[in-house]
Parts: sequence; C-alpha cells; structure tokens
Amino acid sequence: MSDTSFRFSHAITRRPSGSIIAGLRAVDTGAPDLDVMLGHHADYVAALRGTGATVIELAPLDAYPDGVFVEDTALCLPQGAVVMRPGAPSRLGEAAEMAPHLAALYGDVRQITGADSYIEGGDILVTETEILVGRSARTNAAGVAELARLVADWGRPLREVFTPPGVLHFKTDCSLLDGETVLATNRLAASGCFAGYRVVPVAAGEEAAANAIRFNDRVIMASGFPRTRDAVLAAGYSVTEIGNSECAKLDGGMSCLSLRFTPKP
Repeated sequence: MSDTSFRFSHAITRRPSGSIIAGLRAVDTGAPDLDVMLGHHADYVAALRGTGATVIELAPLDAYPDGVFVEDTALCLPQGAVVMRPGAPSRLGEAAEMAPHLAALYGDVRQITGADSYIEGGDILVTETEILVGRSARTNAAGVAELARLVADWGRPLREVFTPPGVLHFKTDCSLLDGETVLATNRLAASGCFAGYRVVPVAAGEEAAANAIRFNDRVIMASGFPRTRDAVLAAGYSVTEIGNSECAKLDGGMSCLSLRFTPKP
C-alpha cells in the first residue's frame, strides 16, 4: 500500500490576523487571544517543518477573520488541487485568495463553481483507497456531487458520508492515522462510515482530540487530551502535542490550520 494520504513534501499555513476575534463560532466561549494563538501557530509550523516538509507561511488576511483555517479552501491530492466553495458566506473570498498559491505549485488546479454548491475541506478525509466527504452545515449535496465530477479522472473514488448532527465538520470527529486506520469519536464511528478501517477510539469526554493530523512520521494532536494521546501512542504512533486553546474557541483544530500535499507539476 502506498502512503500518499499522510506523507507530504509541502504544507501551506496562514498566520492568524488581528481580526480573528470576529471569527465564526458555534458557541461563544470567549474571544481568542491573538498573542497566544500566534505562539501556538508557530509551534504548529515548527512541528510540520520538523518532519522535513517545506512549509509555506502566508501573510494574515485582515479581511477574513477565519483565514487561518486554510484547510477549508482546497482539496490537495497528488494529481492536482480543487479550490473549494465554503459554505459560510463570509469565507468565500478565502478560497479565491488561496487559488494562485496552488496554481504556483500544481499543474492542474480545478474549482468548485456551482452557485448552489458548497463544500469545505474540513469535511473531506482522504485515505489511500477513497475520498470520504461528509455532508454537513458547510457542505451540501451539490458540492459533493460537483467535487465527485471534478476528481473522477484522478483514480480515487469519492464516497459521501454524513456528519453527526451538531458537529461542524466531518473531520471535527475523525482523522487519519495511516492508510487503513482512523482516529474517531464513538458518535461518528457508530454510523458505520469506517467499515473496513481500523478505528482507534477517542476517549469519552475528549472528543475534540479527534481532529489531529498524520503528517509524515508524526501524529500532531491538540494538547490537553491525555487518554486519547496515550491510546494513539499505544497504537504505535509518534505524537507531537500542540496548544490549541485559542483555535478551539473558533471550532478549529489541527487539520484546519494547514493544506498538506506533494504537488505534481
């Protein structure tokens, strides 16, 4: 089995802007502290670079408070990239800002364009055998169908699944640990969407730990979830923990903060 779903040469991140205090949130638990977030973000970038990857740090976007969450703007595969069409109207411009950076790295960049199509990268989990896309408040049926058409010739089938009610993104509740293993909450795994995969369950009460990333030889997790961390370590993975207290106030986690890929010219 190849490992293109978790071994990458590049990542794109964007430094948080001072406007982050106006970022979207499902529940208001207080405004994020920009200075603390900048420190966490620097630790995150350092962790990615520590795996040997090239990390492209983009400048803050004051016009887009949620601009730090770059994952929602695109799907990056070995064959090419697809620019998304975010389901939150205030975020539509973020995808347009990302497009030229992807065009500089990829020979094939496609785009979701349907006026009725909405889809965000946080709802897409790429494994070695398929692309799982979760319907959610931010990703609709038209968006999933358009993405399926756009990637049909790239050789990795797309399967529509469903995000649990009240959960922002599909990957809020899951992440890839290797080509055949996922970390997932019990509420998501119970849906049966991971049949055929090995599932490492998130500890009860630590559901936010499900949003992690496997990046080369590391699993990068939010700190503060010791039982889930220990389960991932016991399953044989190397773990790096990063502070996430401020991004969590905006429903953000480890996957949200980067686009991860190996571009094909």
